[in-house]
This record gives sequence, structure tokens and C-alpha cells, in this order.
Amino acid sequence: MNSTNLIKPAGLFRRFAAIIYDALIIIAVEMIAVGIVVATMEALLSQGAINYGSYVDASDLLNHHPLWSIIFHAYVVFVWVGFLSYFWMKGQTLGMRAWKLRVQNEDGRNISFVQSLIRMVMSLFGLGNLTVLFDPKKRALQDMCAKCEVVHLPHVQ
Repeated sequence: MNSTNLIKPAGLFRRFAAIIYDALIIIAVEMIAVGIVVATMEALLSQGAINYGSYVDASDLLNHHPLWSIIFHAYVVFVWVGFLSYFWMKGQTLGMRAWKLRVQNEDGRNISFVQSLIRMVMSLFGLGNLTVLFDPKKRALQDMCAKCEVVHLPHVQ
């Protein structure tokens, strides 16, 4: 029997379980990314290379300065998008791996960077997965728009 016959569309529960798992990982990755920025700024401040001016601390500067807040928040979004795109283009995030899910094109190939961006925008922060309940092929809104699928991989013995 061909193993591709054992692959079936991913259900809603597994999708949401993987999202929760990945959200915890992304939070940790974002904390590290922000920590690097703040630690760098504090090191530069201690060396006299920068000063915060009228801002109380690094957080105040990064969140309220007209230019630096835009750059900082773009960086945070870049880390988030980069994390998801990288792993989706490889086929699985860590949460998807734990729940035996894979995102792929219908022919089994990995998705492209553009498809990963479409998936992110159209997922509506996970709510796009609700269409799995109504679609006969169990596709999420983001998968329909990106022309890909999320499958539940067979158990390997």
C-alpha cells in the first residue's frame, strides 16, 4: 500500500493544538529577539554611545519614539513572519511536527515564500481554520487562498 494513500487532511483540533504549541515557541523567540535589542541598547548606554533623552528607558524609547518605534515593531513582525515562513517552507513548524501535520502543495512539494505570506495574512490569527468545519476537503481559508494543504501524516511504525 502506498503511504500517500494514508495521508489525510488535518482536522481542526490538531491544527489548533499545533497553533498553541507554536505560539508558545514564537513568544519565546520574540522574547529573545527583544532581549537582544534591549541588552544592546543598555550596553551602548553604559558605554555612553547613546542616551535615551527624554525617554525613561529602552522600552519607552522603542515604543514611543516616532522613528524607533516603527523600526522596532517592524523588527518584531519580521522575526514572527520569518519564523513561520522558514518552517512552513520546510513543511512543518515545531508544533506541526509534534502533532504530525505538514503544510504542502497538493503534489507534496514544499510551499513557497509567497504562499507562506498568503497563509499568514489569510489565517486571520488562526480563525481561518474554522472553514475546516465546513469545507468537504477540510481546507482552511489560508490554505484555499495559498493553494496548499495541511495534512495529517500517517503514524510511522
